[in-house]
Amino acid sequence: MAGYHGRFTWYELITTDMAAARAFYSQVVGWSAQDESKPGLAYTVFCSGTTPVSGLMDLPQEARRMGATARWMGYISVDAVDAAADRLRHFGGSVYVPPTSSNIGRISVVADPQNATLALVDGLIAGQQRIPEANKPGRVGWHELLAADHQKAFAFYDELFGWRKAGAENGSTEAYQVIHTGEATVVGMSNKRQIDPIPFWLFYFNIGDIDAAVARVEAAGGVVLDGPLELSGGGLIARCRDPQGATFALQGKRSQEVARAPASEVGWSTEWGRISSRGRLVVNKARKDPTPDSDG
Repeated sequence: MAGYHGRFTWYELITTDMAAARAFYSQVVGWSAQDESKPGLAYTVFCSGTTPVSGLMDLPQEARRMGATARWMGYISVDAVDAAADRLRHFGGSVYVPPTSSNIGRISVVADPQNATLALVDGLIAGQQRIPEANKPGRVGWHELLAADHQKAFAFYDELFGWRKAGAENGSTEAYQVIHTGEATVVGMSNKRQIDPIPFWLFYFNIGDIDAAVARVEAAGGVVLDGPLELSGGGLIARCRDPQGATFALQGKRSQEVARAPASEVGWSTEWGRISSRGRLVVNKARKDPTPDSDG
């Protein structure tokens, strides 16, 4: 995608049960699902309205035997995948899948020097050659790297993609770095919690009422790991795990009809046992029974 070098442009859920995952995210996020399979490859595209948002594919048996588990993976657009993969190796990253032509474009599955997995893509097909609209319902509204050392991680992504640090006016703190990727500010980095086994990218899906959404997660067999937590700048977030084990996050608001639970403000700490996200957080001490909403 010309002009979009260094920006997230596509996402894939790689899972152990495509049918169950399709039903789960359709219920939780409100996505529709379109079969885009090709000979030898079962592939589903999740859509928000008529707009493709992400792909869904099966975790290969060989990867399962090697210990791989269900996960969300983000694709970062580059001008040339082959050159970008070479640069990534030069800066200390690893190439898991060498550059190859695929159903969504020319791709390479890689990892940063701290082993957080991501993918590179050029000639994107599935995303219809346009940048995802991060502020719309059903889209990916935020991207978060939980790193072993987020300062060193930023240096790597800066060298590879030309990312720039955002200042305190954008929510950056000593423990949490907000990132400019081109004209967008939809990326943050912090150190992972000690209980997280490896660094990883976490993707936040925009939903309507946060309480109704986390209720749908639980009703559909998922787990709410943290939240809903209130951001000091407004909005709420929740970190979740789907029935196949893939971690994701939700961000939304609380309907006026739903009473606010008592809350206490907390500052940043890498030792506290809850989710990292931008700015200071307000941790809800209780959650009222949600009322259904119409977002999905």
